[in-house]
Amino acid sequence: MLKLMKYLKPFIVLVISAVILLFIQAMCDLALPDYMSNIVNVGIQQSGIENAVPKAVRESEMNRLLVFMNENDRQQILKNYTFVNKSSLNYSGYLKDYPGLESEPLYVLKNIDEPQIDRMNPVMGKAFLAVSGVEKIKDSAGNGVINFNGQKIPANTDLFALFSKLPETQRLKISESMNKKFTSMGDSMIIQASSASIRDEYEKIGMNTDKIQSRYIVHMGVIMLLISLLGAVCTIAVGLIGARIAAGLSKNLRRDLFTKVESFSSEEFNRFSTASLITRTTNDITQIQLVVFLAVRMLIYAPVLGVGGVLKVLSKSTSMTWIIALAVVILLGLIGSIFAVAFPKFKIVQKLVDKLNLITRENLSGMMVVRAFNTQKFEEKRFDRANQELTDTNLFINRVMSAMFPAMMLIMNGVTILIVWVGAHQIASSSMQVGDMMAFMQYAMQIIFAFLMMSFMFILIPRASVSAQRVNEVLEVKPSIVDPEKPLHFPDEVKGVIEFKNVSFRYEGAEKDVLKNISFKALPGQTTAFIGSTGSGKSTLVNLVPRFYDVTGGQIFIDGIDIRKVAQRELRDLIGYVPQKGALFKGTIESNLKYARDSASDSDMEEAARIAQAKEFIDEKPERFESEISQGGSNVSGGQKQRLSIARALVKRPKIYIFDDSFSALDFKTDSALRKALKTETESSTILIVAQRISTIKNAQQIVVLEKGEIVGIGTHGELMEECETYREIALSQLSKEELA
Repeated sequence: MLKLMKYLKPFIVLVISAVILLFIQAMCDLALPDYMSNIVNVGIQQSGIENAVPKAVRESEMNRLLVFMNENDRQQILKNYTFVNKSSLNYSGYLKDYPGLESEPLYVLKNIDEPQIDRMNPVMGKAFLAVSGVEKIKDSAGNGVINFNGQKIPANTDLFALFSKLPETQRLKISESMNKKFTSMGDSMIIQASSASIRDEYEKIGMNTDKIQSRYIVHMGVIMLLISLLGAVCTIAVGLIGARIAAGLSKNLRRDLFTKVESFSSEEFNRFSTASLITRTTNDITQIQLVVFLAVRMLIYAPVLGVGGVLKVLSKSTSMTWIIALAVVILLGLIGSIFAVAFPKFKIVQKLVDKLNLITRENLSGMMVVRAFNTQKFEEKRFDRANQELTDTNLFINRVMSAMFPAMMLIMNGVTILIVWVGAHQIASSSMQVGDMMAFMQYAMQIIFAFLMMSFMFILIPRASVSAQRVNEVLEVKPSIVDPEKPLHFPDEVKGVIEFKNVSFRYEGAEKDVLKNISFKALPGQTTAFIGSTGSGKSTLVNLVPRFYDVTGGQIFIDGIDIRKVAQRELRDLIGYVPQKGALFKGTIESNLKYARDSASDSDMEEAARIAQAKEFIDEKPERFESEISQGGSNVSGGQKQRLSIARALVKRPKIYIFDDSFSALDFKTDSALRKALKTETESSTILIVAQRISTIKNAQQIVVLEKGEIVGIGTHGELMEECETYREIALSQLSKEELA
């Protein structure tokens, strides 16, 4: 998979954009539980009061609060408040905000920054709690006596005045003992505990506490909505970017794979079956595309979400982090087990897809043979076996995968229950706030969800890795036939003289040569024919000229230049090739003929069709050259397909013609007429013909007879009848002595 990462290079800007957007999205998702926690903790439980530092305090209440502060704290607090009475400037403005000012002077908080508020919070919070504690002591007085600090004093005693007369160290010590429960829990619990006292103070001042609460909740809700919208925009944008990256990468990969296959020689095609190459170009690249899309979406987002969730959890409560750790360990064990069971099957699936494609392709291309021998049932059983094997393997993988999601849900629900159970006890002991427990629960789900996404990727990546490996196998193949680094060039006027000089050829992995010491010369204006028994190497020999294979010994020259020292494109521009099995492409007759030369005129096509003896059946069609040709030329006969293939080669007007048994589907009359017309048209070209019929090559200027890969005779028809026993046997097996004379 890593070897294909170079295909991401054109999309590096999009990848960086996706990373930035995913980071923003993760931050948005991680921020939402905090705001939800604030709504519960501050908006509901604290009535919208965010700090233990009130915006305004009555003079009498401030005097009571100052009793429970040391001298430095007193000065700091008074420094940050403005004393307001009826003689103060902007009195009417203050009165509008604080109606209680009319009956008593106030201390109004100055415009100070957040760090200063944070420093004041514990001081003011503890003071409010101490005042509240003193009030509770007075309320709990029984029989007109207060039991305070080991002393019994009358219930009507002013405790605050009594406190103020005590030494500062003693006052603070008593205050700390009253606030011990809260101060051990941190600033957040102090703020929450003091919020009720601050709310009472606001009501006494005449402030609308319900409005404060609703304003805070709406404010937090609007922020959450905006964050959610930003996260949604990022999600959509990342989806579009991910789709573009995945589609673009697969397009480039498919293009390079197709280009690579086009550069293959016949030797490379022997290594990969056609069905396998089709599967690698389609199914395998689709698997890679899917994983790249999901990787862009998840591989970056999941770790950021997981790590961010852990950091947020630690900031909320370290006492419950063991729950997350336990869930992660169980998750990793589950993912590891599934991975170990499913991974070997992913490799098998792609091979089974190859096998199924091979059977399907063979059945469709050989449908006439299947029907002729009534083997439809056999083919159905063969297909069913391959199909069932693929189905069973996919079912096994899907069953293993399907067990993962219920297990994940069980873990997630179990974690939720455990958090609620442990969190409820901590809330009961006032060591945690309800909102923090709810936020902790959401962060735990985000962490588990991050692992769920990563586990999903870990399961998909092995299958894509198998596909990537298969694609890479093709991309890394070094073609056996390559152009030279500094190619030679044919002269402007190419004659077309072909010379085989001690040529030998052996297929890769074979134990012996297919062709041995082949030497002959084919001249322009002449027809050189090749004949021999089946397997004698005729087609192999002519396939060496366009370098479909490269010789393993000896040399082949065209006009004195070794063809291996010339670029393949330049070499093949000289050749008009007609294969043994005529190959037509889906389109029209015109598009198939112009496949050889796109600039061919209508008169060029007419002339080529006339020489190839194809004009008659073309003229019979209403649309003539615009008539449709179906895939593989299945809507024309074998003879018509061969004639169109020959016409296509003629349209090219090459210097060298290669006919690889291209007249086998023609009747004798058409064969004779075609050869006669061909001779007139190709007077200056070099013609190589592979044939099985003596009548096809009888008039050739040079006939090469092959037997077991060696030349056993070379000459004209008359010379070979006298001198070559092999040729004579072939000739007499086809024609009578009178016909051969």
